[in-house]
Amino acid sequence: MKPFFLLLAGGLVVFALGTLALSRGEAVLNRADPENTDQVARGRLVYDENCASCHGANLQGQLNWRERKPDGRLPAPPHDDTGHTWHHADEQLFRITKNGVKPPLAPEGYESDMPAFAETLSDEDIWAVLSFIKSTWSMRSLAYQERIDKSYRKQAKQK
Repeated sequence: MKPFFLLLAGGLVVFALGTLALSRGEAVLNRADPENTDQVARGRLVYDENCASCHGANLQGQLNWRERKPDGRLPAPPHDDTGHTWHHADEQLFRITKNGVKPPLAPEGYESDMPAFAETLSDEDIWAVLSFIKSTWSMRSLAYQERIDKSYRKQAKQK
């Protein structure tokens, strides 16, 4: 009987550690972590290759980004502290990057030059880009965005 209980206890410990490792891995992959130097470095490379042509090499966005162009669309906004990226939760930024600017994250019929990157970038690449962007923000912007992100995740859990 004793070996059976030892085997059972050992199995439970392995299961618990495996579950913990999986949940930790998921948390790292599914969030933008500006303190993860590997993720930030990867994000910088992906950003330079896929985002800088519109949003600027220094995340400065396009000129007059708040004024509509003749076609009615807005220029690419900055992703630094002067823009509004830090006003959005990580999941919203991820979904905009992956799927483009469309409902429910934009009004019905809204048109944007922002492409969807679902076919171009992996989820990990998108999270890495967001980590890079966040790594450039001031402490004030990071703290503000963290509060927004926590509130968004709390609301999402309640649904």
